[in-house]
Amino acid sequence: MSNIKIGIIVKRSIIFLSFLVITFFFVAESATPELNYITVPDTLKTINPDTKHSIESQLVTTVLTRYHYNRFQLNDSLSALIFNKYLDQLDGGKNYFLKSDIDEFSKYKFELDDFLAESNIQFFFDVFNVYLKRVAERMDYINKLLENEFDYSTDEYYIIKRDSIDWAKSEKELNDDWRKRIKNDALLYKLNGKEWDFIKSTIQKRYKNITKYLFQYNSEDVFQLAMNAFAETIDPHTNYFSPITSDNFKIDMSLSLEGIGARLQVEDDFTKIVEVIPGGPADKSKQLKADDKIIGVAQGNDGEFEDVIGWRVNDVVKLIRGEKGTVVRLLVIPAGSDLNAKPKEVKLVRDKVKLEDQAAKSNLLEIENNGKNFKIGVINIPKFYSDFEAQRNGEDGKSTTKDVRKLISELEQKNIDGLIIDLRNDGGGSLTEAVELTGLFIKNGPVVQVRNSSNNVEINSDPDTSIIYNGPLAVMVNRFSASASEIFAAAIQDYGRGIIIGENTFGKGTVQNLIDLNMFTNRKNMRLGQVKLTVAKFYRINGKSTQRLGVKPDIELPSYFLPAEFGESSEPSALPFDEIRSLNYEKFGDIQKFIAELLKRHNIRTENDPDFQYLIDQIKQYRETRNRSLVSLNDEVRHKQKEADEEIKFQRQNELRKKKGLKLLDKGEIPDEKTDNTDYILNESAKILSDYILLTIG
Repeated sequence: MSNIKIGIIVKRSIIFLSFLVITFFFVAESATPELNYITVPDTLKTINPDTKHSIESQLVTTVLTRYHYNRFQLNDSLSALIFNKYLDQLDGGKNYFLKSDIDEFSKYKFELDDFLAESNIQFFFDVFNVYLKRVAERMDYINKLLENEFDYSTDEYYIIKRDSIDWAKSEKELNDDWRKRIKNDALLYKLNGKEWDFIKSTIQKRYKNITKYLFQYNSEDVFQLAMNAFAETIDPHTNYFSPITSDNFKIDMSLSLEGIGARLQVEDDFTKIVEVIPGGPADKSKQLKADDKIIGVAQGNDGEFEDVIGWRVNDVVKLIRGEKGTVVRLLVIPAGSDLNAKPKEVKLVRDKVKLEDQAAKSNLLEIENNGKNFKIGVINIPKFYSDFEAQRNGEDGKSTTKDVRKLISELEQKNIDGLIIDLRNDGGGSLTEAVELTGLFIKNGPVVQVRNSSNNVEINSDPDTSIIYNGPLAVMVNRFSASASEIFAAAIQDYGRGIIIGENTFGKGTVQNLIDLNMFTNRKNMRLGQVKLTVAKFYRINGKSTQRLGVKPDIELPSYFLPAEFGESSEPSALPFDEIRSLNYEKFGDIQKFIAELLKRHNIRTENDPDFQYLIDQIKQYRETRNRSLVSLNDEVRHKQKEADEEIKFQRQNELRKKKGLKLLDKGEIPDEKTDNTDYILNESAKILSDYILLTIG
């Protein structure tokens, strides 16, 4: 079986100024604000395809239609999807184009398939040039808006959820929408004590920077947008990388540049953290998590913050990267926070994400349950790793399976009663390691099936008949457990080998290959990009795919993320769930007959657990915040809302602290997030495993 590296690879889609809501952050306030009038070129440049793009688009089309797992037809239906995807990439918030623009573009809605077949990409450039013109018009209007301070006493609202609105029918309608948008920007500053001169200068500087970056776009950038509108319509893990983006992708995958250890993505104009890389500075700080929004970046201990709202993700990454050992400061809106929330500053020291920092680690939990003491071993696996280079050189390199085998031996010497494999936030890695790790807990048999586009199925099986650990086992997963993690968890569940505890997993059941377009041409002076495309799907040994559905836990714990909001099932173009033939395999045991009683005991215990109830309250507040579609532009209404939100948060924190016997907070006091590092999800999982031990062993 070949070594295949799988996992979540977050796409770096270039998403422009499709704003949702611009929020605020604090920067150094000078006595005399800098004048930052937003300027646009007197004559906007027209961007046209480069001479090589006709050849390159033909190659992209050929590669996708011939080699993608989903043997799709390049037809009118797909053309309409590409059309919608491209407009969404440019103006998903319906902030720039007019209805008349869309009507004009729509004449070609069902012709993009023909254009691509003929290597004609002029349509994408024509639309982009109109987009540039509309952006320039908006920037001129912002300057006019900021000539006078807004009246915050009127009762009006701004729509923050843009997916349900229609394109503006006139410039007057679009102007009114932008007046409310910029008024909301200003109100957020005003609610935090900023004066008009500062507000005006800061907003002008923000849009000046956005405009500057946008008008630096070139033919290669627009071509990449066009090809990704095509590729990502087929499935979300299929992408086109321009030569420059390819270089950055290789850097990211090799981890050869220092940074903070987080994967970023632009969503609704915010740079959002989608994954914290285990072992990196962000992970070690315990101050950042998925869905946090980075709105400012500063260099060193006292550098001024640079507003990065509306920036391309690649440009934000450039600011965050730097020399190892240097300080970078981030201004962050915490996940689930209301728009009025005060951002927090996070200081990190740049470093490489080292293999040893991502290696499996163990610890011992000693808990009491039903009057009995239990020793529960815990092995945390941040990713499924293998030192392929060492193996190629004939050396005995590190691997997940080798390390876990050693850790199990050490834990058994401590007389553990049960073992937990913690795969939370494990986004994948080596397929070989997922299979071999499963083999430590079963005697023999298949682990996963891989089907390619020709419907050929390869069965990957446990390579040996030995069982390293045959005691009580649980596997912890969450929404960020993906690919290799899902393969392992699914196999453990199908064999009845252990209890799966946590959140429904990500649902990525596909395999991608990277194809360099340069290998299809002998033109030495023409540097082309790369295509990452889906070539296979994973299936459990019971025949079900992990695609979209992921792995459903036996004991499900509360989650911030709904499947429709995050994970494979949230992607409209994700490949479907399906099934193939089930394999013959011998089950280790029948855990399912104990699940009802385990769930009953879990529910009784957590009803009186202050940490668990606090988590449920936080999730409820997070979802309420996400579901808000309107914000008031009346300062008195917003001020009362902000106070109410802060009071609810304050009371919840003190209620938790009271139940846990901790010192109560005073009004305005910020709790120290590092005072209590107890992982109560892990503790509850250990108690669930001890319940299972009591039921089966006594």
